[in-house]
Amino acid sequence: MSETGCVVVGGGPAGMVLGLLLARAGVRVTVLEKHSDFLRDFRGDTVHASTLTLLDELGLSEEFEKLHRRLVDQITVQLDAGAVPLKLRWLPGPHKHIALVPQWDFLEMLASAAEREPSFTLRRNAEVTGLLTEGGRVVGVRYRDRGTDGDGQPGDPATEHAPATGHEPTTEHELRAALTVACDGRGSTVRDAAGLRPREFGVPMDVWWFRLPRKESDPIGAVGRFSTGHVAVMLDRGDYWQCAYLIRKGSDSRLRAAGVQLLRSEFAGLVPWTEDRMHAITSWDDVKLLNVSLNRLRRWSSDGLLLIGDAAHAMSPVGGVGINLAVADAVAAARIVAPALRAGRVSPGQLRRVQRRRWWPTAVIQGGQRLAHRFVLGRKLEEDPGARRLATRLPLPMRVLRRFPVLSTIPAFLVAIGPLPEHAPGWARRRPESTRSAAE
Repeated sequence: MSETGCVVVGGGPAGMVLGLLLARAGVRVTVLEKHSDFLRDFRGDTVHASTLTLLDELGLSEEFEKLHRRLVDQITVQLDAGAVPLKLRWLPGPHKHIALVPQWDFLEMLASAAEREPSFTLRRNAEVTGLLTEGGRVVGVRYRDRGTDGDGQPGDPATEHAPATGHEPTTEHELRAALTVACDGRGSTVRDAAGLRPREFGVPMDVWWFRLPRKESDPIGAVGRFSTGHVAVMLDRGDYWQCAYLIRKGSDSRLRAAGVQLLRSEFAGLVPWTEDRMHAITSWDDVKLLNVSLNRLRRWSSDGLLLIGDAAHAMSPVGGVGINLAVADAVAAARIVAPALRAGRVSPGQLRRVQRRRWWPTAVIQGGQRLAHRFVLGRKLEEDPGARRLATRLPLPMRVLRRFPVLSTIPAFLVAIGPLPEHAPGWARRRPESTRSAAE
């Protein structure tokens, strides 16, 4: 059995940011990631303005700029009656855009920064299977891994990050910690082991994700297309479009049975300028399903245990705010619990402070998503595309935004920054590498 100050379950954006911040506070922290790498297709890739500001504060902006990224400073809403651009150039702060970057590159960058701190450990291929409890308090986790020695330390460096085949021998371990933090997503193993059940909010849709080639003559930025019975979002990734096509909740199997040509024809009908490249979708293997859920725990903690990010509140893809909300949770958690962890124990009251800090921005954002589900997306998907009626006039809110473009700052702020952006505590801030080198 080994020990650490804080064990973070899950190496996603929340887990890696929390691990980095706690390590910079001098806390011994171990992040357990069940996969050998961060490569997962169609994970959230949007890094919003508030998170970009956080990276500045952490001294990571130069490293981030080296990643393959695409900056988006305009979102175009296309309706049958016309298009309305929503510009981000009026956002407050230094970043008047959203960055699109492969999540695996973003996470590797955070992992590299954290591993420069002597108190940080990242264990890959480490799948948590349960919680350790004593007297009703969570005191750590059980996990299994492959490629480690008997003490639970990484084994051969040449094989540690090799893809798993499913036949590798596994080893069971226990890891004790003053605090366990669940950052293991909407299907959280830790949440289930703790017996916590989130409140579910109904959603009207699921999402098909796929890629289409992009041409220089295409629109720039992000495009949202709304029509009778159809909704799509296209994210400009430079040489390709990352496309989201919304379908009615639970209809995936029935629609796939009709053949992939169904998607090709419906999407080309919705976005005619993509018709010449729909052949890029060769089979249903090119189309990934996102089973959309929207939920929130009533209680995010118990003695010795804290849940943040999707483990505490699964977000809808509306607005693409999931990553940034999870990162904000991590920053708030680190600021509140780091001093207590340095002292050796975190009280239940301190963990409740994290929820009190992050509950209302989460509720506000989820409330907006629920309204969008009910009054926009749900209604569009319920309309009969066979009886398509082209609107001849933009809705009043769109007409107002077209006439007074500066008002687009309001929705842009809610999406790109959010109702309660979090900033790095002073002990976690660093100057960029070039500035440090020049000073030396």
